[in-house]
Amino acid sequence: MIQALRKLVTFDEFIAWYPENSQQRYELHDGVIVEMAPPTGDHEEVVGFLALEISAEIKRLKLPYFIPKTAFIKPLEGQSAYSPDVLILNRTNLVNEPLWKKESTISQAASIPLVVEVVSTNWRDDYLKKVADYEAVGIPEYWIIDYAALGGKRFIGNPKQPTIWIYSLVEGEYQVKQFRGSDACSGKVQQFATK
Repeated sequence: MIQALRKLVTFDEFIAWYPENSQQRYELHDGVIVEMAPPTGDHEEVVGFLALEISAEIKRLKLPYFIPKTAFIKPLEGQSAYSPDVLILNRTNLVNEPLWKKESTISQAASIPLVVEVVSTNWRDDYLKKVADYEAVGIPEYWIIDYAALGGKRFIGNPKQPTIWIYSLVEGEYQVKQFRGSDACSGKVQQFATK
């Protein structure tokens, strides 16, 4: 269960407050510090698999990308900071990120080719809030991996079933494709890496 501390804070206050070496993860949602639920073993297996596969493609194609252990995406508008499950960063653009060196925070689309959220109990954030904020930042691609069919029926159908959502930015707006069951999605990691 996600718990929110209800005092509104700024992004700078959030960064100053963030506990060092904490095993607990927090995000800032419109000025509210949100304690993220501890991940399950299945969740971590999916995150690990994705990070490994994407890293292999980055290395194979000799792209200037990497996956940080911990970093925040700060949308330009509002007081939010997200720590995605898998974040691909473009090393060559980090010199243009004013908060990268000191606060491990990025805000420019040119630094973020891909964000992946693996759905857990906070599925509404992944399907609603983060889609809107990542689109506003201009992040070229956003994946939602709902491996346990936790999302609402309006997103993953009735009966609920595991679903992968691929949001691709086209002319400033996300176009979305969804994959379920035996739908062909296996080449998506390679497609991403060859963009």
